[in-house]
This record gives sequence, structure tokens and C-alpha cells, in this order.
Amino acid sequence: MSRASVVARAQAAAQAGMVDTCSIRRKTGETTDPDSGAITPTWSALYAGKCRVQQPQALARPHDIGEDFLLVARLEIQLPVAATAGLLVRDEVTITAATRDPDLVGRVFLVHELPRKTDASARRVSVIERTD
Repeated sequence: MSRASVVARAQAAAQAGMVDTCSIRRKTGETTDPDSGAITPTWSALYAGKCRVQQPQALARPHDIGEDFLLVARLEIQLPVAATAGLLVRDEVTITAATRDPDLVGRVFLVHELPRKTDASARRVSVIERTD
């Protein structure tokens, strides 16, 4: 059995466990309403499809930003390798459906780290969620 066939089988097995769906987008700029002055971000869609959410550590770290207090939780979003090339730090991941945890739906995460690996079975993207 070749390494390529083993990796292909591992990727198929990883995708079989991806029972949730997400969308990923990147901020491309912003527009300003000439009448109200309201600034609206513009986005580019990068991916919509299957994923799996994992939380390797159940700890959220506190961050004080000025007078505001935030908790930052680190999670991992597992994605198909071939479908998610080109992701960048700060891309935004929104969970659009969650088969086994309905509390995940609507959660928004920011890509924090993009580990790379030659023979990956899934793209394991480190994300952060800011909570109040």
C-alpha cells in the first residue's frame, strides 16, 4: 500500500467524522454610506461545507482590553484538506449547522494559527472565540 493511498484513506475517514458545517470568509475592505457615514465591511466567501469542532483545552484565558474584559477560548476547526487551501490568519469561521451540539450554531471564530503538515488527514485550524 502506498503512502498516497494511506493518506487518501485517512482523509476520507476524517471527513466522515465532519458532521457539522461552517462557512469561512475574509474581510476584503469596507464601504462607507455617503449619507449616514456608516462603515460596512465587505467580505469574500472562501469555503462553505463540512467541518468538525474540537476544543483541545477547556480553558478560556482572560484578556483586559482597556476597560473591557473578554475571555478568549481556543478551539480547533477540522476541515477537508483539499477544499480549504489558502486560509489566512484572521479569516472568520461561522458554524452554520451542528449535528450533535446545537449551541455551536452561529458561533464565530477567528483563524489564529494555521499548522501545516505534509500527510494531513484534515486541516486542523486553530481558532479563537472572543466571549463577553
